[in-house]
Amino acid sequence: MQDILKRMVLFCKAAVEVKPLALQYHNFAFSLYQVWFLCPGSLVCSSGGVCYGDGNLAFIANDWHTALLPVYLKAYYRDHGLMKYTRSVLVIHNIAHQGRGPVDDFSYVDLPGHYLDSFKLYDPVGGEHFNIFAAGLKAADRVLTVRHGYSWEFRGIVNGIDTKEWNPKFDLHLHSDDYTNYSLETLHIGKPQCKAALQRELGLPVRPDVPLIGFIGRLDHQKGVDLITVAVPWMMSQDVQLVMLGSGRPDLEEVLRRMEYQYRDKARGWVGFSVRTAHRITAGADVLLMPSRFEPCGLNQLYAMMYGTVPVVHAVGGLTDSCFGKLEYKESWEGLQRRGMTQDLSWDNAAENYEEVLVAAKYQW
Repeated sequence: MQDILKRMVLFCKAAVEVKPLALQYHNFAFSLYQVWFLCPGSLVCSSGGVCYGDGNLAFIANDWHTALLPVYLKAYYRDHGLMKYTRSVLVIHNIAHQGRGPVDDFSYVDLPGHYLDSFKLYDPVGGEHFNIFAAGLKAADRVLTVRHGYSWEFRGIVNGIDTKEWNPKFDLHLHSDDYTNYSLETLHIGKPQCKAALQRELGLPVRPDVPLIGFIGRLDHQKGVDLITVAVPWMMSQDVQLVMLGSGRPDLEEVLRRMEYQYRDKARGWVGFSVRTAHRITAGADVLLMPSRFEPCGLNQLYAMMYGTVPVVHAVGGLTDSCFGKLEYKESWEGLQRRGMTQDLSWDNAAENYEEVLVAAKYQW
């Protein structure tokens, strides 16, 4: 933990002490204005005017790994009357990971002694400890989460996805081995072809009538993989096919291997990770399982909907926000597929929401 902590300290210090190009919003267009040279403890501007940070500067920190940045911004600059108009936004992706350690770890963060209280957090299990997330939450100007209902105290913005990399119409991983690109207009032709290609590649019986169920993700407790493995005997008694791709806990990896050996005609367990195979499973599967015990946002369900693959998810976290109410109660399977594919899952919407938060942080205290 100390090695990781030292790296995060160095990274966050570097981020807040960069030498960037300042941008000024002028006549409805962004233009390069001046170059500001920012040094630890002092600010120098290259051609007069306001100091770097007094304009439209905002830092976005993600999770505990960069939660020290809002703290350094306050301790090194704001406390000394510098960068007083600069804003920091802390985004919570997974609060299960908080940057915890013994209280003595405070000695590594290079902050004045009175900041120790910001890092102290007590919980019934571990008692008082050093907690980076706690300090970041206290120092940030705004706190965001990656789902709408994460907590009523914060605003939630669901993540977007790269709609060029994850798009059945352009996916480079569908250019060979009998796979094909498809779109909403060619869904009825392209997806069945990808399904047959996936079955053929994995050595499963090529059957258009059998539901092909997929799982892609880490093999750990959070992702609920053990729930799938417990249900495998029942699933294999049904007329379905199952393919699972992932790595993680050794015991769960072994379950995947045994599953494939025991149900050779119905199941495949790919231990490890392959980007190409992940894309092909997403394109060829009918259903994507995501039984996560908790999921701050989740991306695989968004990828699945882009490809006309129906996500079957546990009603938790971001899975609730991104799936429920959008895919249910359709009259046909194709209706489910098409409704998923017609959503705007890109970063464009998320970016607009982020812009609103940054503007609010600038003008509201």
